Amino acid sequence: MSYLVNALGHVQLNVVDVQALVEESVSILGLHVTHEHDGSVWLSSNGRRAELVLHQASENSVRSIGFDAISEDAVTQAAGRVEAAGCRVVATQPSLSCCEKGMSFVTPQGHTFEVHSPIADETYGRRHATVGLGPLRLDHVNITSPEPAETRAQLEQIMGLRLSERMVDDGLSWMRGGNRLHHILGIVRGPTGMHHYSWEVSEFSDYCRLGDLLDTHDKMLVWGPGRHRPGDNTYAYYIDACGAMVECAGGMAFIHDDDRYEPNVITALKRPENVRVMNVWGEPAPAPWLAHKFPWAAPQEA
Repeated sequence: MSYLVNALGHVQLNVVDVQALVEESVSILGLHVTHEHDGSVWLSSNGRRAELVLHQASENSVRSIGFDAISEDAVTQAAGRVEAAGCRVVATQPSLSCCEKGMSFVTPQGHTFEVHSPIADETYGRRHATVGLGPLRLDHVNITSPEPAETRAQLEQIMGLRLSERMVDDGLSWMRGGNRLHHILGIVRGPTGMHHYSWEVSEFSDYCRLGDLLDTHDKMLVWGPGRHRPGDNTYAYYIDACGAMVECAGGMAFIHDDDRYEPNVITALKRPENVRVMNVWGEPAPAPWLAHKFPWAAPQEA
């Protein structure tokens, strides 16, 4: 099956204190505000009009996750696969005005996803003045699902995502899109929600900068820096102002021989045998990282 989506497009969050998260995202991550209207704020790390979208709400939760389609026609193709995959279309127009075409669907597990035409971008406008970290782009997201294998099958069928790696019990799997990086989406067994969203950084020294920026805001890293075995990327994590976990990551593995690539299956599931299976440098995931949960909002009907 061919890819219908290329990469992660945007993350939309419902937020109780929008201004607090905007200020933190600007001063720590170095994002810039591109649009504000009726309690919603768009932020970007580059020339794209939107990557992180915040909505004033009575709860902190995920509203939806969007994926850049490979073309406008691919949006139509994805919409035509939703019902057969056991999911439900809830919108036939893009949620953001910076997209020409889009559709949203809800899975039986309660996740709302959007497939949209590529977000408007300024190719030579990716740099902006900032005192923050300055990541390159929104990189990937890890969601949680009570039925991870079923969720994976739905997204394979609708969006053409491909499996790159999984645990033998399907407790965690990683899926890639048309950009052929190891994963743009991770699926973790757990109540419907999001585990973390991730930004790509360019240099390992960025983690030193991140730690110092967090310290000036009386915050600290949850885990890292380290290097994951799945994806081979470096990482560091912290909790943002609305309680969501944010990862900064770099050097994601590229799947060169895509059609003949065989997904890796991780069979070592318990400590201490699995520690270096997950982290090359041998530092096990701490309890707060393992236990983290961020809820998903009820679907918004069109």
